[in-house]
Amino acid sequence: MSRTNTFLSMLAATAMALPLVSCGGSAHDSLELYYLVTTNSKIQYWQAAAAGFSQAANDLKVRYDVAGPDSYDPQAERQEFRKVVQQKKPTGILVSAADAELLKPEIDAAVAQGIPVITIDSDSPASKRLMFIGTDNYEAGRRGGAVLARQLQGKGNVVVFTMPEQANLRQRWHGYEDALKTSPGIKVVETVDVKGDPRISFDRTMEFVEKNKPVDAYVCLEALACPEVADVLDRKQVKGKVVIAMDTDPRTLEWIQKGMIAATLAQRPYTMAYFGLKVLDMLHHQKAPAFQVNSAEDTRSPFPSFVDTGATLVDKQNVDAFVKANAAGGQASGS
Repeated sequence: MSRTNTFLSMLAATAMALPLVSCGGSAHDSLELYYLVTTNSKIQYWQAAAAGFSQAANDLKVRYDVAGPDSYDPQAERQEFRKVVQQKKPTGILVSAADAELLKPEIDAAVAQGIPVITIDSDSPASKRLMFIGTDNYEAGRRGGAVLARQLQGKGNVVVFTMPEQANLRQRWHGYEDALKTSPGIKVVETVDVKGDPRISFDRTMEFVEKNKPVDAYVCLEALACPEVADVLDRKQVKGKVVIAMDTDPRTLEWIQKGMIAATLAQRPYTMAYFGLKVLDMLHHQKAPAFQVNSAEDTRSPFPSFVDTGATLVDKQNVDAFVKANAAGGQASGS
């Protein structure tokens, strides 16, 4: 059995055993408190993650809270993370590292105090976080690149919208680059840092269109940009452009249905946060050993260094079914 499967089996067994602890009473106590720390917390993507976090906490009957700035602000996220560690004394923390290097000392300091930290969505791999739960971002980018190459038939000028300091977005672009190696006729003519602000992608796309820049395709490595791109193209009645998005903001799905966005890669933020809290709870009740060794560097670690929550390619062929299934489940996501 693989180490990941062993870990998942252990998690399942623990989940079943916990209700039996403490003479049939709750296995949890009033001191347990778990945190989810993010940035840009008001967008749909992180609302979906917060819903998963809340559901897991309700399942386990533990206290929880969500912290982090409303806007995309890595410095503010670091301050929030530090405040949670110093003032709240949490039982465990889930965090999405907007800036992996900036957050590394804070993660390491929390772990040194015995607080388990798991990264979700965006990793800080050089830190002492216990594991990363999220998308295989390289693979997501590779799949997006394959769609782009096919849509452009191997030739065209591309604008990329991203946030360069975010590790997961760099991994996605690396996947794109590898997928495009067999299409040397596809050129990136500009890379735009959206800084977590959708207005930037709207304004830059409007500029490209109004100045009649030779752009054949727009690639968005995060959720906020492509609905704005599609909006501009629709307003200006620009046809024939290829738009490849990321995540499932409701507007993104609507633009796929309307034919303005070719495809998007749907992540699972609800799953990341739900499963992450279940793991933190298991660690607390199993009294796991100190977490001073990075599990990626420890061949005898009981924990996987990476749990892939998967990603789904959504295009015109399956968008209606995808929207229906997510609406029925109440877990639609997007960023």
